Amino acid sequence: MGSPTKIRATAKDDSTEVKILMSHEMENGRRKDDEGNLIPAKYITEVAVRHNDRIVLECQFGTAVSKDPYLIFRFKGGKQGEKISVYWIDNKGDNRLDEAVIG
Repeated sequence: MGSPTKIRATAKDDSTEVKILMSHEMENGRRKDDEGNLIPAKYITEVAVRHNDRIVLECQFGTAVSKDPYLIFRFKGGKQGEKISVYWIDNKGDNRLDEAVIG
């Protein structure tokens, strides 16, 4: 289902910066196709980012978030070689889990 989530995590000093690009169409349900029919809503509703089984970011999205959401955040901790995982689910029940190693 779709392209993998692109994740770049970099440890520096006592924190880790994480950049995430999620591949998702994020349709709000109000746009119309070429024939004038409404395109059904399909958007990410929940995102959770974990580092060593600890949630470091948890958020809820809605219809106002643009296509292919991009997030940048920092958290305390994290070392090179440790894993970060990103899980999301959308309003249709589709979900994705991707992992990356902190550099």
